Amino acid sequence: MNITKNAMITICGRPNVGKSTLTNTLVGEKVAIVTNKPQTTRTRISAVVNRGETQFVFLDTPGFHRARNRLGEYMVNLVRESVAGVDGALLLVEPIPSVGKQEQALIARIRETGVPAVLAINKIDTVAKEALLEVIAAYSAAYDFQAVVPISARTGDGMEQLLGELERLAVPGPPLFPEDMITDQPEKQICAEIIREKMLLCLEREVPHGTAVEITHFSQREDGILDLEAVIYCEKESHKGIIIGKHGAMLKKIGALARRDIEEFMGEKVFLQTWVKVKENWRDSQAQLRNFGFTES
Repeated sequence: MNITKNAMITICGRPNVGKSTLTNTLVGEKVAIVTNKPQTTRTRISAVVNRGETQFVFLDTPGFHRARNRLGEYMVNLVRESVAGVDGALLLVEPIPSVGKQEQALIARIRETGVPAVLAINKIDTVAKEALLEVIAAYSAAYDFQAVVPISARTGDGMEQLLGELERLAVPGPPLFPEDMITDQPEKQICAEIIREKMLLCLEREVPHGTAVEITHFSQREDGILDLEAVIYCEKESHKGIIIGKHGAMLKKIGALARRDIEEFMGEKVFLQTWVKVKENWRDSQAQLRNFGFTES
């Protein structure tokens, strides 16, 4: 493969619009965790897609929302920073025929930075095709996008057309990442995120949003088995009890689901041990956020 062009594209949008699903679909592998809960993505993930002579580097960002704590502020600032100094912005929206407040704010940021922008209308498999005309009209009136592409990140519909439009934003240059690399995330970080994903899926209400996962041990035995030890941090003693569950049932369930996905990702058998500890109000502590890697770039 002879890469002669590259394009760094920021994927931005409101929470739950499908940014991480789109990232995974474009890469063809799971590099970002996906749930139906808002603010699943907390950091900026780089995903690499090589297509013909072009290397795309997609920046999957947190959902743009109103921050309620320091972690939220970090996430919102990250989105704002990510829509600058790139070759293009991909604004992902739902097929609703009006421009919401989050989208208005993101369009204002795109206008402010002067970054070329493509609009992708996601979840087209959930509406009639005629309904898309109103959505296209509403967003075309709000901003002069380079292109508007209806897609379904879930089914893969529209991916080729989307990549074709984004390829127009590519600039001459060598690959930014090795051609066999699909993400900049270390394996330990992906394993921690998979565990957090399973908590988001298994636990209700506020509990999973107040959790963080740290991989404290990561090593491979001679027989190929991967030993993983993970600490789950939560904000309250009552949350700790919920995460562990009666006789440890919930923690076992989370661990079993996570181990299955980690084995699929790593291609190895995994022995996973998990512990739960309390760090009160860590999402509002600058020091704790720094410890968990949430630092300003």
